Amino acid sequence: MLDQAVQPESETARKVRKVLGKFEEALRARDVDAAASMFLADSYWRDLVAFTWNIKTVEGPDAVRGMLAEQLSAIEPSGFDLQEGEEPAEEGGVTTAWITFETKAGRGWGLLRLKDGKIWTLLTALQELKGFEEAKGFDRPMGARHGADKNRSSWKEQREAEAAELGRTVQPYVVVVGGGQGGIALGARLRQLGVPALVLDRHERPGDQWRNRYKSLCLHDPVWYDHLPYIKFPENWPVFAPKDKIGDWLEMYTKVMELNYWTKTTVRSASYDEAAGEWTVEVDRDGETLTLKPKQLVLATGMSGKPNRPKFPGMEDFRGTIQHSSEHSGPDEWTGKKVVVVGSNNSAHDICAALWENDVDVTMVQRSSTHIVKSDSLMEIGLGALYSEQAVRNGMTTEKADMIFASLPYRIMHEFQKPIYDEIRERDADFYKALEKAGFDLDFGDDDSGLFMKYLRRGSGYYIDVGASQLIIDGKVKLAKGGVERFVEDGIVLGDGTKLEADLVVLATGYGSMNGWAADLISQEVADKVGKVWGLGSDTTKDPGPWEGEQRNMWKPTQQEALWFHGGNLHQSRHYSLYLALQLKARMEGLDTPVYALQQPHHLG
Repeated sequence: MLDQAVQPESETARKVRKVLGKFEEALRARDVDAAASMFLADSYWRDLVAFTWNIKTVEGPDAVRGMLAEQLSAIEPSGFDLQEGEEPAEEGGVTTAWITFETKAGRGWGLLRLKDGKIWTLLTALQELKGFEEAKGFDRPMGARHGADKNRSSWKEQREAEAAELGRTVQPYVVVVGGGQGGIALGARLRQLGVPALVLDRHERPGDQWRNRYKSLCLHDPVWYDHLPYIKFPENWPVFAPKDKIGDWLEMYTKVMELNYWTKTTVRSASYDEAAGEWTVEVDRDGETLTLKPKQLVLATGMSGKPNRPKFPGMEDFRGTIQHSSEHSGPDEWTGKKVVVVGSNNSAHDICAALWENDVDVTMVQRSSTHIVKSDSLMEIGLGALYSEQAVRNGMTTEKADMIFASLPYRIMHEFQKPIYDEIRERDADFYKALEKAGFDLDFGDDDSGLFMKYLRRGSGYYIDVGASQLIIDGKVKLAKGGVERFVEDGIVLGDGTKLEADLVVLATGYGSMNGWAADLISQEVADKVGKVWGLGSDTTKDPGPWEGEQRNMWKPTQQEALWFHGGNLHQSRHYSLYLALQLKARMEGLDTPVYALQQPHHLG
């Protein structure tokens, strides 16, 4: 039988290979000027740990030159090539190609976009460390130990021994504070890399972070966007999973991924000894006081983890109940009563809808304009190309979708988002007119770029509509507008003098920066040393400059040695947990990790 003829390489592939060859030649020669000259004046190189041991975007040839001048000798990049089986594509004058490469420390892949023969955008991402690859595929563990061996211990006995020792007679290399989706995803990554880690959480069971929230809570992002590392949701998993189902999945995940996960554990304090290069973490584990001595400390307490509880005059005189949205368990005990919800974003809408369904007289207080996008429109227009059943059937994998999304530089991402929300605004014009007629104040972000940019810049200011907006349109959920001036015995008074009677006031007032947890657990000095966590520095509402171009202090080194922040939605927890885990593993193994452009502190707490 004759071998199948090898398909000739396309002209586009040859063009990309030529660029990659020239680029590698310049890097090998340490000719940073030649390498930088291959980038357009308006260009962006986003690196996820591979070149910078950081998460960093450099913009323009001068910034490329500066980064390479500092990093090349330590990184030693080589082997740039087209990814096997991936044909470059050309569209609208842009050539897009999946690439692979190596560095002294590891192997990576990325996405390259060429325009006019030069590099427009480049994403480089470290995928594994040489000599410390995950045991998977052909290298997966055998599991069963064949043959005869006296006094052998079973898998169960080994796990029980490990659980008994870690944190007591054996110290973890990493302590992860917070066992929600972020801590769990990172714990799984570290486990697969052989990094001894403890995940600490105050709840009774993994997943209680979801179970204990208001009963109507469900994911507003579709299932294709929400997979955890290693184990994807099954094909019959609902598009929008209810909170208790997510809680059960997270609990299952901690068991099958063999995480060392301490429940009912509260961190009392943490301090860093620079001379010893280790943390002292004092914890209360179900009434027992223990001292942990990790080398690395990760705060995975949630990007939306520290409740913002504003203080208003007269709160002590209010005869009813005041809850933050994070404390609100549901509507059941409020049937037939009056509830005021202060806020108009995701949680406020969900809570108001559930209260109305349970015959509660509910009023939403809108303090500032809110971006609303209908769930089906977001799925079809905003996410469909990357995260949908159709995308899966078109050959899109979760990993490729994550990389495509990561390859769009934050500096210009709003330009890609605006047309999406222009289309949504046109499609749902009648819906938006009805909301405005009801008195609801709408916005699409400072520059009309919609939900994703609001989330990345400030993490608030939006609602993905799954039904509550119609209740506002129909007047079933009452709408009041303005700031809260004070509480009185039987309700609240707004700035214009409007009085709203209430048995319960829910403060759906959002969450503070994650460095607030650093202040609580470590010190205000360390929190200020780190600076603001989250936001891009876009100089838009609630995201003050200067421009950073990445999520501030997330998943990367901070000004406080050996302190890291991890969190975000399920997508971010999945994707960025890899890069944080690789950074931690590299340090554990003593690899050279020269960090380029360490995050500067801004907007202290």
